[in-house]
Amino acid sequence: MIKKISVRKDQLALLSRNGDYYKVLHAGEHLLPWLNTPEVLLITLDGSEVPDVLADYLRRFQPDWVEKYCLVADLSEIEAGALYMDGILQEILPPSTRRLYWRVEDDLTLVRMNTQQVQVQTEVMNAVLQPRRKGAVKGRDAILTVQVPAWHVGVLKIDGETQALLPPGLTAYWKINHLVDAEVVDTRLQVLEVSGQEILTKDKVNLRINLAANWRYSDVLLAFSQLTKPIDHLYRELQFALREAVGTRTLDELLEDKQVIDDVVSEQVKSRMLPFGMEIASLGVKDIVLPGDMKNILAQLVEAEKSAQANVIRRREETAATRSLLNTAKVMENNPVALRLKDNISVFGGLDQVLHGLVNIKG
Repeated sequence: MIKKISVRKDQLALLSRNGDYYKVLHAGEHLLPWLNTPEVLLITLDGSEVPDVLADYLRRFQPDWVEKYCLVADLSEIEAGALYMDGILQEILPPSTRRLYWRVEDDLTLVRMNTQQVQVQTEVMNAVLQPRRKGAVKGRDAILTVQVPAWHVGVLKIDGETQALLPPGLTAYWKINHLVDAEVVDTRLQVLEVSGQEILTKDKVNLRINLAANWRYSDVLLAFSQLTKPIDHLYRELQFALREAVGTRTLDELLEDKQVIDDVVSEQVKSRMLPFGMEIASLGVKDIVLPGDMKNILAQLVEAEKSAQANVIRRREETAATRSLLNTAKVMENNPVALRLKDNISVFGGLDQVLHGLVNIKG
């Protein structure tokens, strides 16, 4: 008796005895002996990966089959591979990959890429980002994509060192054999607020101060090549300058000249940040908050000052009135007519009554 098997056009049949593969059957119907029937392994030529155990066996004992039926994907330590099926990217293979894939005529191809050239080829990047019905491309985590919007630049760092500035647009880089990172930086004018800074004045008064600074990068590459986090460095410099400006002055000095804080902080921070490629456009104190008890004391001081000013004005008016009376007395002392006029004014209630009332009496 015999055994019949059918092999489709997209299949191969591998015959083996005792684990050793010795023959390949192609599409069609094949007759096998009933006794001592060989084991049959049906293979679908769909571009799938050859299992590791079978791949190792074929490499060692059937290299001709490998050359004829398989795509060899053996990559070096500096190579990555892009596996295409029917012109569509299927997978990104990492360096040192050692795989076999069942061929699908000439529709399965492998593109080798040197990862020492850190930037990924544009066509590969576009293929990785292309929406797919079957899901994302396998192995896409090996690629870093950087989207830089308008009015921004990208700071590319390789192995911790700043390498270049990236213009607006989309680029991609290999994260293989290197530590690659990119930071998107806004080149426009920005606002940095330093809030809730509690500082003691020279006379031991605790103030809470809020400050805002308008700044921009004058040289992004310089800033990131010298500072790990430029914005954090600017924040600390604003803190230090603010504490120096407030801590070396008394409360009275600060209240008399509120602009002094802005001037001192601006001058110091501008000079300190200029060598790091950062420019301060303007800055100013938004709020100075006093403790509750200090508010009451200052309110009492203001009230006392206003009361003292009112008393000074009142005394000045009283002095002027007294001086006027004294001058009047001196005039009347040697002038009987003026004295008589003064008496009439006092009796009739004013100069108007003297001029008109006397006429009415005579009439």
